[in-house]
Amino acid sequence: MKKYIYVSMLAFILLLSACSKNTQKTDSKEEHNKKVVSIDKKSDTITLTSVDGEKIDVIKTDKGFTFSNTKNEAVLVSFFATWCPPCKAEIPHLNNLQEKYKGKLKIIGILIESNKSNDELRTFMNYNAINYTITNSPTNQIFANAIGGVQSIPFMILYDKKGDYVTHYLGAIPEEMIDSDIQMALKK
Repeated sequence: MKKYIYVSMLAFILLLSACSKNTQKTDSKEEHNKKVVSIDKKSDTITLTSVDGEKIDVIKTDKGFTFSNTKNEAVLVSFFATWCPPCKAEIPHLNNLQEKYKGKLKIIGILIESNKSNDELRTFMNYNAINYTITNSPTNQIFANAIGGVQSIPFMILYDKKGDYVTHYLGAIPEEMIDSDIQMALKK
C-alpha cells in the first residue's frame, strides 16, 4: 500500500513539473523586461501564422508585446509541445479560461516543435477540443527568443489589454491562479 502511495505521489509531482532537463529561476517583472531582446531592428515585429493560416503580427513595445489579432483583449501566450504531459494537462484549463473570458482574453498557443505539420496539429487540436489559436511557423522560435528564451514548458506569459507584461508561469499552474491574474490584467 505504501508503495502505491509513493508511486502516486511521484506521478502527481511529475505531472505538475515542467518538461525540461534545465531548472529555471522565476524572474521578476523587471528582470523579464530586461531579458526581452530585439526582434527585428527595423520594425520590432514578428508575424506568426496559426494552423488555420491566420497571420498574427507581434509587435515589441517598451513593456511587452501587442498582438494584431486582438481587440481590447488581454493575451495569454502559452509555449507548448504536443509530447509534453503537463502541456496536455493544461489544455482543458486554457479551454475553460478562453470560454469564460471570450471577447476579453485571447489565448495563443505557440508550438515549439519544428517537425509538426498543420494536419498533425489539427488532429491534436480536435482530439483535445482546443478552442484557442495555435501557431505553427518558423517564427515561433524567433518569438520565443524575443521574450528571453523558453527553457522549460509549459511556459505562459500574460499581457494586459495594452500589451504590457503582467506575469508569467513555468510548469503546470492551477487554473484559479491564472484566472485571478487575468481578472487583474483586465482591470488595467
